[in-house]
Amino acid sequence: MKIIVPMAGRGSRLRPHTLTVPKPLIPIAGKPIVQRLVEDIAKVAGEKIDEIAFVIGDFGPEVEASLVKIAEDLGAKASIYTQDEPLGTAHAIKCAENSMQGNVVIAFADTLFRADFQLDTNSDGVIWVKKVEDPSAFGVVKLDEYGFITDFVEKPLQFVSDLAIIGIYYFNSAEKLMSEINYIMDNDIKFGGEYQLTTALENLRQKGAKFSLGKVDDWMDCGNKNATVETNGKILQYEKESMAQFPSSAKIESSLIIPPCFIGENVEISNSKIGPNVSLGNGTKIINSNIDNSLIQEKTIIDHGNLSNSMIGNSAQYYGVAREISLGDYSVLDFLSKD
Repeated sequence: MKIIVPMAGRGSRLRPHTLTVPKPLIPIAGKPIVQRLVEDIAKVAGEKIDEIAFVIGDFGPEVEASLVKIAEDLGAKASIYTQDEPLGTAHAIKCAENSMQGNVVIAFADTLFRADFQLDTNSDGVIWVKKVEDPSAFGVVKLDEYGFITDFVEKPLQFVSDLAIIGIYYFNSAEKLMSEINYIMDNDIKFGGEYQLTTALENLRQKGAKFSLGKVDDWMDCGNKNATVETNGKILQYEKESMAQFPSSAKIESSLIIPPCFIGENVEISNSKIGPNVSLGNGTKIINSNIDNSLIQEKTIIDHGNLSNSMIGNSAQYYGVAREISLGDYSVLDFLSKD
């Protein structure tokens, strides 16, 4: 089985954190979003993942090397493709056409999920869905009495279903899907000015393909700062047993750690209260601070912080008393300086 991961978007809603790091590589509870995504897919796939194909923007060789390692750590070959312009979900998959053979899972790398099911590889396809309150912002599916999908509707203005497609799909024939994608692109069939995967899915359904549902227990967004901080807290709660032990390189003095928390290598904490639901990346130093429900990346210094629902990037410096902030990589915020 192969996994195709379109991830070329710039993550503009998560700026300033995505100015230096692509959103799928931002760590959540110590692991990049895209790594967590492919690991979770491998768990429900029920068979070996042979190849992971990443569709990226102009992210540079360091990012490509990180993606190769993520695939190799799962025992899979890595393939890297580039999407030069955002022409829609179907176009993103088209960019990985050379890897579109056999049975595949396609997963857009801006979401995480929790699910307790085994993938039914006997279906023509499986569409991961979650019931939502406002389906107008999503592609949704309608079902027949047997639970098979009867319609794919992109961002309905009137209510047709509350089962939203979360961006993860299984196909037992990548070739059939590519045939439909090529058809809609060759004939310039667009929705909202873009080539949509849901158009190809609807064409396949009308030709007799049977699609079943993969229902997830939780669907976690990483679209903006608040959503990403909330997702970090959820992952920590789900994995609290594995987060209970801190690395021996961490130095914790005169401090209270309220679980669950992720503490990275060489983290230093003194005279502080940390947690619950806090991630501290490798090499970060916390002094005289009170932090809960926050995501702090690597090699950052926080002194006299009183933070909640906050996200701070890599190699940043924060000295002060603000309660809620979003501070990007290499930034300095100093409320304590008397100069």
